[in-house]
Amino acid sequence: MQNSIEHTNHAQHADAFQIGTDIGSSAFDNAPIGIFDSGFGGLTVAREIVEELPNESIIYFGDTARCPYGPRSQEEVDGFVQQICTWLVERGVKLLVIACNTATAAGLEHAQRTFSVPVIGAVEPGARAAARATKNRRVGVIATKGTVESDCYPRAIRHIDAGITVFSTATPKFVDIVEQGIRISNGPIEDLTSRASKVYIRPAFQEIAQDYLEPLRRCGVDTLVLGCTHYPMLKALIGGVMGHGVLLVSSAEEMAKDVRETLALRGQLAAPDNTPTHEFFTSSNAVDDFRSFGSRVFNREIERPVHVDLPEL
Repeated sequence: MQNSIEHTNHAQHADAFQIGTDIGSSAFDNAPIGIFDSGFGGLTVAREIVEELPNESIIYFGDTARCPYGPRSQEEVDGFVQQICTWLVERGVKLLVIACNTATAAGLEHAQRTFSVPVIGAVEPGARAAARATKNRRVGVIATKGTVESDCYPRAIRHIDAGITVFSTATPKFVDIVEQGIRISNGPIEDLTSRASKVYIRPAFQEIAQDYLEPLRRCGVDTLVLGCTHYPMLKALIGGVMGHGVLLVSSAEEMAKDVRETLALRGQLAAPDNTPTHEFFTSSNAVDDFRSFGSRVFNREIERPVHVDLPEL
């Protein structure tokens, strides 16, 4: 199966990004951070935030009843973003994290105009890290169909270094590989095999990855953006195909850094003695499945996730 690669090259354009050294206030804010995704992938972002900021509380919403977002229209996904962000803001969050590339492309700007708290998306942090890391100025992006068609990554990279050539390709089956791989990772042999990436890799999965990634490898990219929050769980598989010379950029890790910097600059980090709480909600009726599946992604036990009916949002 041959995959098409979208190619973007732009003239030089400067974008200043500076991290302030003065956090501006010594006050603390123990309110929770609100995080949401179309399903489980955003738990990779939640995991990185908890590791980066162990004193912070989080409220996570997984819209598993309407997952996946990738094939849906931009207008529909934008509506989901408004709906879920409103629900989270009503619960007193101090910052919103759209832990989904598709939702970021469709609804980040609208959310930033609507809500009074900061809203951080999945695209810009990963694009910025890739633009800074590439040496040969050839960057690859793998993402869902909706994210690739939105052209959000090439545009984000253009504002940082428009001389970079970006090769984008949709890899929607990677989401299925993650979910299938985690579900079959419970046997003793499979669990041993999957410890490095949390996903058991079948031979068929390897063939799919080779088919998706070989065209990007031939393009000579030295940096590859994992443009879906599911994809960090496939680092071993993706890295094996791309080779050791290609840097894999995880938007989850970069988003956690942005959350820390934003809260620090606003003087809203949680107090050092704060006892954090982690709350999880899902739009699916399969709460037990969300708990068992999500715990593997989050890398720690998810206790008592709560079902939320969509009409309540």
